Amino acid sequence: MGNKWSSEQLAWKIRRHGIEMTHLSGGSHIGAIMSVADIIAVLYSDVIKYKEDEPRWDERDRFILSKGHAGASIYAALAEVGFFDVDELKTHYQNGSRLSGHVSHHLPGVDFSTGSLGHGLSAGVGMAYALKKDEKENKVYVVLGDGECDEGSVWEAALFANHFRLNNLVAIIDYNHMQSLDFNENTLELNDLGEKWKAFGWNVVEINGNSHDELKVAFKQAEDNSKKSNHKPTVIIANTIKGYGISFMQNDVLWHYRFPHSGWEYDSAVNELHANMPEGVEDIYTPEGIQNPILPTENDDVCNDHTFTHTWNTSYPEKMRRVEAVPGSSAREYKI
Repeated sequence: MGNKWSSEQLAWKIRRHGIEMTHLSGGSHIGAIMSVADIIAVLYSDVIKYKEDEPRWDERDRFILSKGHAGASIYAALAEVGFFDVDELKTHYQNGSRLSGHVSHHLPGVDFSTGSLGHGLSAGVGMAYALKKDEKENKVYVVLGDGECDEGSVWEAALFANHFRLNNLVAIIDYNHMQSLDFNENTLELNDLGEKWKAFGWNVVEINGNSHDELKVAFKQAEDNSKKSNHKPTVIIANTIKGYGISFMQNDVLWHYRFPHSGWEYDSAVNELHANMPEGVEDIYTPEGIQNPILPTENDDVCNDHTFTHTWNTSYPEKMRRVEAVPGSSAREYKI
């Protein structure tokens, strides 16, 4: 495992690349990229065994980013630790690029393509089971989204992992409390997520997922748990903030799909990151930040509630009327 960057440095790099990659491509999911950046950074700086010059090294740990829409985060991490050239990040989402919008296994360092939510843990369980059967010591790490935990396949995989005592498996939930168009609890209630995983037989560790210190302790606990007599898998419920690191993106579901446009969005995001840049890193895109940045005005859509619950209106226009499409048919159409 290379140690080119500390976890704090790598997390900053992931966020800066994420802003640039989505800005250049017009791609989305910057909010998820920002919330998961600390988890990815700690894994690749302090936890996962890998050889960047030998991506298929047999003794490597396996990693799956099941929430594949945050793929720019793992692309940035893999490039920064040496799996491929950092310059390739600029091709994100472009026609013919290896860096597709969701995670692609065509890149060195990626074990499994993801994007269809609910598949990653099942694949990780299969990997962990195979490694156990082969009496290997490798670990498998799977990062899931909290909204992804609405998928039934996640819980089927969880049952299997407990039944076969896959103590070589660690799941990490990026619990940023938002999904798609709203907060989790307004979409499909998760209630006490930790108790659910405990009921499925897993060791559960709950932390602040944007704290590198807490993440490192949690991964140490997962390692210690793997050696205990119960031989159960571990899930780390990492409470994070969607859009973490950029004030106007934080806890705003708009940034689940939106990218930083040219103007105040891009300029403000870059300069906020520059204001919190760790020592020892540089910005290859805007080395001095944005000089004379465009700033938001009172007319710009910033720091508003963009959740579906807030904006949804169930009433219909008064002039809307329902008309039978065909006499005797159940088909209907609405006309103004």
